[in-house]
Formats: sequence, C-alpha cells, structure tokens
Amino acid sequence: MRVIVAEDVMLTREGIVRLLADAGVAVVAGVGDGDALLAAVAIHRPDAVLVDIRMPPTHTDEGLVAAGLIRTAFPGTGVVVLSQYVEPAWALQLIEQNPEGVAYLLKERVMDSAGLLDALRRVIDGETVVDPTIVARLLGRKRRHDPLATLTDREREVLGLVAEGLSNRAIATRLVVTDRTVETHMTAIFGKLGLEETPDVHRRVLAVLTLLRA
Repeated sequence: MRVIVAEDVMLTREGIVRLLADAGVAVVAGVGDGDALLAAVAIHRPDAVLVDIRMPPTHTDEGLVAAGLIRTAFPGTGVVVLSQYVEPAWALQLIEQNPEGVAYLLKERVMDSAGLLDALRRVIDGETVVDPTIVARLLGRKRRHDPLATLTDREREVLGLVAEGLSNRAIATRLVVTDRTVETHMTAIFGKLGLEETPDVHRRVLAVLTLLRA
C-alpha cells in the first residue's frame, strides 16, 4: 500500500507518517498544501491519499477541493479526507463528485491505527466509508420529510453500518445474524428507498448518498 499524507501542521503530518510506517504502509510523500498534494500524486501515483480538509492558504476547504481533483484526474486513487468537524455536507459533496473509493473520517480517527488502515484498504478497493459519528448523527436527525421513515429500526441500523463501509459479512458478525439475514435487510432497504443498480453506481453507494442527503 503506497500512500501520500497531506497535512499542513508538520508535527501532525510526521505523526501520521510514523503511525502508517509502523503499520507497514509505504508513505511515498508528506506534503503541506493542496498544490503540493496534486503534484505529488502526479509523480508518485499512490494507491491512496490521506488529506486534511482545511489546508493553506485559507484553511477552509482546500483539501476537499484537492480530493475532488484527484478523484477526477486519477480515479484509481483512493481518497481518505480528515476533518475536525462533523460536517455531513462535506461528506456528501465528496461522495457525490466520485462516489467510489472515498472516505470521510473525523481527524480523531488517526489515533486508531487499525481503523485508519481499514479505511485506506477499503477506499483502495473502491468502497465508500463515512465516519461512524456522522452516521449516528444522520440516523438520529429528525426530518420533516424523511426518506428513511419506511425503514425498520434494524434496517436503519444495517444502513448505518453500510455507510461505515462494512461488508455484508462484517455486518452479520457485528449484529450476530446470518449473512442471509443481512442480504434480506439489504434487499428491503433498496426496495423501500427505490434504488436500482446501474452500470456506473452500486446500490450500496446510492443508499449511503440517500442517508447523507436526508
């Protein structure tokens, strides 16, 4: 696994690089701004990039913009975006641009090396991952017109785990049910949300987008 780390605070960047290196990840570059990230991706062609949303010069959304450009120019490169803030709108923007091979995690997750590595592996495999804290907030939100209203409590729970990037087997293990039971729940979720498989977008991604848009 070859990764580029983009973080403007040098100590934080070096800490992430050390954590990944200790886990056996080849960090091919560490950069401090969006322009440097784009240049490094063009040179090294990494499997994935890890990028903070707020970067120089304005410390607003430069990292998010760079992530979108990378997904367009280098669609085979997985992107893990880190944020200090719970911002579902940013997650939605990122995933809507290019829905596969992206993750939106809270910055505190970098302390969980196993979770961070799992997210990197998932985006490299083309999966979509949303931070569990954001998923929980979205599922608990009260809405006037709730597209998730027809889902049972268990189906909402399963959808939340899908948004976190878990496979059917992982969901079955988490809920202590059979794979077939999870498949049944997924079929019900797709049907109630009116999601149809297309050649370009997987229904699991469409389900995550429905949750983010709600």
